Amino acid sequence: MVTDEQAQLLRRKRMAGRSQEAAAAAAGMGVRTARKWERGALPSERRASRNWRTREDPFGSVWDDEVVPLLRSDTELTLEATTVLEWLQERHPGEFSLGQVRTLQRRVRDWRAVHGPEVPIYFEQQAIPGREAQIDFTHCAELGITIEGRPFPHLLFELILSYSGWRYAELAYGETYEALVQGLQNALWELGGVPEVARHDNLSAATHELRRSGGRALTRRFAEVLGHYGLRSTRINPGASHENGCVEQGHFRLKRALAEALVLRGSRDFESIESYHEFVRSVVARRNRRTEARLAEERVVLRPLPPKRFPAYTRYEVRVRKWSTIRVANKTYSVPSRLRDHWVVVHQHADVVEVYYRGALVERMPRLRGGNEHRIDYRHVIWSLLRKPGAFARYRFREELFPSPVFREAYDALAATRGERADIEYVRILHLAASTMEASVERALEILLARLDTAWDYAAVKALANPEPPAVPELAVLASPDLTLYDRLLGGSLR
Repeated sequence: MVTDEQAQLLRRKRMAGRSQEAAAAAAGMGVRTARKWERGALPSERRASRNWRTREDPFGSVWDDEVVPLLRSDTELTLEATTVLEWLQERHPGEFSLGQVRTLQRRVRDWRAVHGPEVPIYFEQQAIPGREAQIDFTHCAELGITIEGRPFPHLLFELILSYSGWRYAELAYGETYEALVQGLQNALWELGGVPEVARHDNLSAATHELRRSGGRALTRRFAEVLGHYGLRSTRINPGASHENGCVEQGHFRLKRALAEALVLRGSRDFESIESYHEFVRSVVARRNRRTEARLAEERVVLRPLPPKRFPAYTRYEVRVRKWSTIRVANKTYSVPSRLRDHWVVVHQHADVVEVYYRGALVERMPRLRGGNEHRIDYRHVIWSLLRKPGAFARYRFREELFPSPVFREAYDALAATRGERADIEYVRILHLAASTMEASVERALEILLARLDTAWDYAAVKALANPEPPAVPELAVLASPDLTLYDRLLGGSLR
């Protein structure tokens, strides 16, 4: 049977100057058939419609008395045809089979189209240049990205202009206030202007629950960010993601484009987070080239940016505890021990935490994410631990004092050969790594661990990682030269 698509392709080929044989081959039909469909009505237009059945309805005996009352009572359109068929099989054993499910599905569909309840529809919206930008986060686990072979769980923040479709995307590690503000500001400054409205869902980084009404309102600090840019917030109803359809569809299209680009790249593994971010940016840039004409219209009506950005961090003022740690947003971080008992100011950004003492930056570290509750840098505590090595055995965060699997393996090897002395030996090795170079100490440990039949200790590690400098021989100082010879040379008297 020839389809409309085949007939239309045949006619396009003939209009392009192709021979009848070539056009027929391109459309997948014979030459005689091509002569028939080269002009005139399309196949679907020539078919006579019929309103009679060609075979007996297998559900005719139960349709009006049993199935229709069931469908009338289903005002929420919950029932599926497969469930109705199972229900009929229980009531009429041996009369109906699973092979009849397609017939029942068509009958249910047709009945609901004529007699069923009203169903929700969507209303096509008219986008206005410069009016609205939609913002949201999306998880990217399905992309299967790895960094140096390790899984890289992350999100993407996206801002999309509803009129032109221009988009901005950047990596995020959680739907946090800091990530939201950073992404929003970076997008606006790259765009070079500000729309009237920022549309978003009710994520907790931007809204909070109202105790009395049960609704949600903007948080004070996110409202301040929007006020800084003169943005008006509009929010979707809870659970109605289609009301943010521009960015929701944008998530799907961008992740599909990324997946296709990864196939062309030939690998989902990247050497660094920065290289993966550049990959994402390149895919976004290619898609934005399609929006250049409409974006030019939109940029004309965008409002100007403010003179400076809004601080994209959360400020905390905390006291360093006697364990040389601070608590920030229910997370524990170690800081240099010299700050013990001092008050410090902490700026929590989207991906880093900065510690300031009297305005001076004293520490900068990655922000803890997900279920990670603490981050202890052995360099902050090793100087005290060297004086109290006995504390190592039951230190609450002891596992944090193994910078790499090699150090953990080295400690296990020391425990097997040195017994109780292993803690002291390992603490000294850790001190050596902190005071020299961790990489050199790690290489020394790898060499010693490879010698399976040889016991070793801190001294052996130090000899490999930080050998004593060779002695410099003392040279005898010669008598002072006679400079008068140089004077005579300049004067020309020396021949």
